[in-house]
Amino acid sequence: MSKTLATGFHASDKKQMSAVVLPKHVAAVLKRQKNPLKALEIFNSVKKEHGFSHNLFTYKCIVEKLSYYGEFKAMEGVIEEARKNIDNRLLEGVYITAIRGYGKKGKVQQAVDVFEKMDFFNCDPSVHSFNTIMNILAEHGYFKQAHKVYMKMLENGISPDVYTFTIRIKSFCRTNRPQVALRLLNNMLDQGCEFNAVACCMVIAGFYEVNCRVEACELFDEMLMLRITPNVTTFNKLICTLCKKGDVQESERLLNKILKRGVFPNLFTCNLLIQGLSVNGQLHEAARMLEALRKEGLNADVVTYNTLIRGLCKHSKVAEAESYLHKMVNRGFDPDAFTYNTIIGAYCKLGW
Repeated sequence: MSKTLATGFHASDKKQMSAVVLPKHVAAVLKRQKNPLKALEIFNSVKKEHGFSHNLFTYKCIVEKLSYYGEFKAMEGVIEEARKNIDNRLLEGVYITAIRGYGKKGKVQQAVDVFEKMDFFNCDPSVHSFNTIMNILAEHGYFKQAHKVYMKMLENGISPDVYTFTIRIKSFCRTNRPQVALRLLNNMLDQGCEFNAVACCMVIAGFYEVNCRVEACELFDEMLMLRITPNVTTFNKLICTLCKKGDVQESERLLNKILKRGVFPNLFTCNLLIQGLSVNGQLHEAARMLEALRKEGLNADVVTYNTLIRGLCKHSKVAEAESYLHKMVNRGFDPDAFTYNTIIGAYCKLGW
């Protein structure tokens, strides 16, 4: 093993390395390395090992590491190298990783550029690539562009899958067209895709967003009747819509229904409900829910207290908000800048 490579690994890593360096060993080290540039140094140094060559797995690992930390210039250099050393038809996974990395950092145009380069470099995008770029476009509000990508996918003879439909449903709901989303949800069965809780809850939330409560309730009940039960993460996304509108009563009604099916709320659920109560001016109920958390075995966090404090300050109950600031400290929580800024801002509005 060369001296260069050895300096790139921790002692524990070197013990695991055999005389022959394998891609899986390198990938394991790259994944553990938190410094992206150090990971790139290791990636480059191992190329000096006799008989070693990077494969798809190691290229994907380093691209993922660099994109996660926003080292895109270095990432593009690695991708260019991969094109020279790997059959370009096999690089879809690497491209998808890069597209997702750009998307997570809000660099939508760069994500689109990578997607469009795939054809140029003789890598045919599959439904997975189309789904990835469509989702990024939809997440950032480029709904028309997402539709164009969808049409291009169909023109290329690629059949949509359940994730394609879910992304399309999200686009329709975010543009206040839940009826269109519902038709698409029903069409999923004709395309060989089964209903899923994520897609159903998106449409239900879309109906609530435009105040079509009857349609939302009917679809929620139909979903449960079909034995499709959302997990707590999916359910939280649904009630987030209701709680932002201050409709906690409806959120609790839905919560009671899924409780009977073995789905239990987490702290994020409770924070959403406290937020909804605060928005609705039901501050006493919000405070009571916070105090009830410990009885249910759910410990409040800084977000819980900040949510209640913000609600109290919004309704000019600054003294009560400050009392919860003291409770935070007494219960071992460190108030953050948001906590102090909220209370100071409320006092300033009162002219203190």
